[in-house]
Parts: sequence; C-alpha cells; structure tokens
Amino acid sequence: MKVAVIGSGYVGLVAAACFAEMGNKVICVDVDENKINNLKIGKVPIYEPGIDSLVLDNQKKGTLSFTTNIKEALNESTIVFIAVGTPMGDDGSADLKYVLQVAEDIGNNMSHHLIVVDKSTVPVGTADLVRKKIQKTLNVRNCNFTFDVVSNPEFLKEGAAIDDFMRPDRVVVGAENSESLKVMRELYAPFTFNRDRFIGMDIRSAEMTKYAANAMLATKISFINEMANICEHVGADINQVRIGIGSDKRIGYQFIYPGCGYGGSCFPKDVKALINIANNHGYHAELIASVEKVNNKQKNVLFKKIVDRFGTDLSGMKFAIWGLSFKPGTDDMREAPSINLIRSIVENGGEIAAYDPKAITQAKFYLKDIKVEYHSNKYDALDKVDAVVLVTEWKEFRSPDFQKMSKMMNSKILIDGRNQFSSETIKNQGFEYYQIGVN
Repeated sequence: MKVAVIGSGYVGLVAAACFAEMGNKVICVDVDENKINNLKIGKVPIYEPGIDSLVLDNQKKGTLSFTTNIKEALNESTIVFIAVGTPMGDDGSADLKYVLQVAEDIGNNMSHHLIVVDKSTVPVGTADLVRKKIQKTLNVRNCNFTFDVVSNPEFLKEGAAIDDFMRPDRVVVGAENSESLKVMRELYAPFTFNRDRFIGMDIRSAEMTKYAANAMLATKISFINEMANICEHVGADINQVRIGIGSDKRIGYQFIYPGCGYGGSCFPKDVKALINIANNHGYHAELIASVEKVNNKQKNVLFKKIVDRFGTDLSGMKFAIWGLSFKPGTDDMREAPSINLIRSIVENGGEIAAYDPKAITQAKFYLKDIKVEYHSNKYDALDKVDAVVLVTEWKEFRSPDFQKMSKMMNSKILIDGRNQFSSETIKNQGFEYYQIGVN
C-alpha cells in the first residue's frame, strides 16, 4: 500500500519505518526541514532501540522516504496518518492546533480519495473536527474529492516501540464505513498474521480507548504508591505486599512496582486530558483526578527521604543521582521524577552529580537553569557525595560494585527510588538503605 505519515516524531517515525518494513511504500512528512535532511542521511532524531537500522535499511530498499512537501506525499498515497504532537494546554486539555493544521493542509493539497487516520492521541470527538476542517478547506477550493476519517490510536511503550508495533497486543481502529475498516485491516494484516488482534469499533470508542488504557495503567501505579506510603506508616513492607497481591491473577504484577511516580509523554498528559474531557461534558472524574494527585505527591517522596535523613538545609552536601529519564530504555525527560528531585535539592543548598546512560543531553535542556555536574560513568558521579539516589532503574544499576562505591563516597547512604535491591544485601555492605514503602 501507499502510505503517507505526517509527523516524524516518536509515533510517526516508528509507524513509518514499521509500515515500510512490511513492504509498503511509505513517505514521511515533516515541516522541520533540518530534521528531514538529517533523516535522509540516516540521522534519527529520537532514541529508540532498533529504529536507526530500520530507517536506514528501508531507505536503501526504497520503501521509505522523507519530504517536507505534503502535496508530493498526498499525491503518492491512498492512506495518510496524522502523527503530530498534541501538547498539553494550560488547562490540561490536549492542544489540537497541530492536528487541525495538518487537516487543513490535507484539504488544501489532496487530489484524490484518501483515508485520513488520526494516529495522534486525541480527545473524543477529534475525528469530527478533522473531518469538518478538511471538508471546509475542500469547499473553499470548490473541490468534491471524497475522504474518510479513521481513528487508530497507538499503544507504544518507549524503549520497546518497534516490538510493540511489529507484534501488537491489539490494533484498535475506529471507522464509519466497512470499506475503510477493510483497508485498515489489510494494512495491519502482516502485523497480526499469527493471531487476529484487529479490533474494529466506532470512532469515538477508539478515541476513548487510548485514554482509558493509559488511565488504567496510571491508576495501578498510583495505587501501589499509595499502598507504599501506608506501609511506611504502619510498619509493613510494600515489597512483600506487592508479591502478595500480584500473585492474584486478577491483579497481576504488571505496573504494581512502587516508586517515585510516573512521568513521560503519555501518562501525565493523557490523565490530565481525560479529566478535562470529562469536565467538559459535565462529569467530574474523581478517581482519575486522585490518580494525578497521588502521582504529583509521589514525585516528592525521594526529597522527603533526603530531608528526613539530612534536614532541610543541604548546604555543603552533594548528592549523586543515578538515572534521569522517566524510565529505562529511553532518553525521554518529560515529567521525569528526577527533575523535581534535582530542583528541590539545589533549591535547598545541595549540589548534584548526575549520570544517565542515555538522557544527559535531554537533561541539560530540561535542567538548563540548574547547576548540575554531569558524568559519563555511574561511578564517576559518586566522588565525595553524601548519598546516592537511584531514580531510574536502568539495568546497569542492578549489580554495582559496592566496595568501589564505599571508597568514593563521603557517606555510605543509598536512597532507592525503585526498590531495586535486597535490604539485607545492601546493609551487609555497610550502607544505610532507604526504599519506597519500607520503614
């Protein structure tokens, strides 16, 4: 099939590369000329395992190309995906200005029937707005080209996006007519060959599915963090409690790991957007609002542990931060708990030495107004620090050399924001050890 993907960010680039890998003719469009020029020479603007080779290989095969010319892309395509950003507005709602601008551009440049697919995470009712925008633009042009609007939300995990796209749990498609649904089923057939995971539904339900899924996962995270906080007050161990409840197959172990809060590009934004959607329709989503409130509070839990141990005046003290990205496997710093922690330490007089295997460049942007000493090695960040705080659970932090750490640090204190270690093991190494949900 001939496919255009408008937007070469995280979602758009992964989708374009994966569709191309299956033999489709894919052209990826972006208004950023510099980004497109870099992509043409193999410079990928995002960190995602496997994406670099996928982009390079399919360019060489001729199945993937890049352009800034949307008219060229539409002329060569029968399906066009809108995969641009939907940043969070001041009120928590999803800002649709980029989506609607693309819709207008489609209306201005289309020359034949198109299936227009909303791939971006968008509020319920966005397909109607896209349809109206395209039709209005066609009317101005006095053109009678036909088109269908389809909703196809993405369910990609950063750090595992390629595998998620290639071997999806499900492919959700909302469409108004059977022909568009049939075309989308054919497009995704190579990805669902071994087992039919294609789920067709109405458009509004498809738009809602993405928000509902992310809200459910965010709820599980906030729930276990709430339980962790209660455990600290009553003298229970959340690590044991997690095993006790996770063994119930109705609950399971996924997303019930205690920590210092969720971040990233999806959960915070989508939870806020869902609250806003409900409010706009006259419903107060109390549970979802509480999920957000608990998470915002949880992002301060590591700083509270520092204050409990060292006091509020951190002058003359230095802290090593292990892990900056919001989760392992990505360089994404959006809404990362490390940002809150670092700012709080510095505001109270402390100094920071930080290490992350992938996110340092991003961290320098998000923390550009904060003095941070960045290191290229996890041990280098420990020189003469008063404590090390593990914020992101990268694999390389699982089995550190504790003897080496002891020799480098002023004080043998480890504050673990992801409960990565055995308390007994750490204490046997002579460290003071603080976890989430353990008193």
